[in-house]
Amino acid sequence: MDPKPGSGVLIEPVARVRSPFGEKFGIPRQAGLAPSATGELVLLPPFNDPAMLEGLAGFSHLWLTFRFDRCVEQGWRPRVRPPRLGGNREVGVWASRSPFRPNFLGLSAVRLLEIIASPEPILRVGGLDLLNGTPVFDIKPYLPYADAISDASGGFAAQAPDADLVVHFTDQAAHSLDRIQSRSPDPAGFKALIVEVLSLDPRPAYRQGAEPDRIYGMNLAGCNVRWRVVAGAIEVVDIESGDGS
Repeated sequence: MDPKPGSGVLIEPVARVRSPFGEKFGIPRQAGLAPSATGELVLLPPFNDPAMLEGLAGFSHLWLTFRFDRCVEQGWRPRVRPPRLGGNREVGVWASRSPFRPNFLGLSAVRLLEIIASPEPILRVGGLDLLNGTPVFDIKPYLPYADAISDASGGFAAQAPDADLVVHFTDQAAHSLDRIQSRSPDPAGFKALIVEVLSLDPRPAYRQGAEPDRIYGMNLAGCNVRWRVVAGAIEVVDIESGDGS
């Protein structure tokens, strides 16, 4: 028997995301646009049974069904303004991947980098576009023959956004980066992450072209990355580690 209207369906997360993105601002608008955005899926009990990982190693990518949990309090909207349309044209929410949708569910395809079985089951993934702490409700293998449709059309988002902004670092930012990288297990990875994220121009669409001297801050991998747009390029002004050093 179908549940009564409005009665709801209770589902619980099977995992939580550990991500370099500490806030919504700056997260790539689709998965895979920043390959260096690596993180972990920490499986939660009772779904952390190692038996559930059997056979997964043969797949290169995973589908994650997750919730935009930090958007719930703002409510859903029947019409939204996609960034790909400049943020000033409305479409129906079903024609978008906006987080402000009924049930606040999202779908993300990430690369499976490593399966860690113990001491706790963890899946290391790359190309993340999810906020740290995001609840994941389901994990499925990506199937190239079924999930990549050769004659599909993408509407107003037919192609991936251009990552065409050059990113350079001031002397102060470069010095800060060197200091932070000297304590990192993956020194090159942090710089690559900064460049990949900023080259996509994470500013809201309505701010692009405005306020040329404005300095933005972004919580990335536990650091405050401060940057601005100068002459059509991204200039990283400074990087401050989470401990203030």
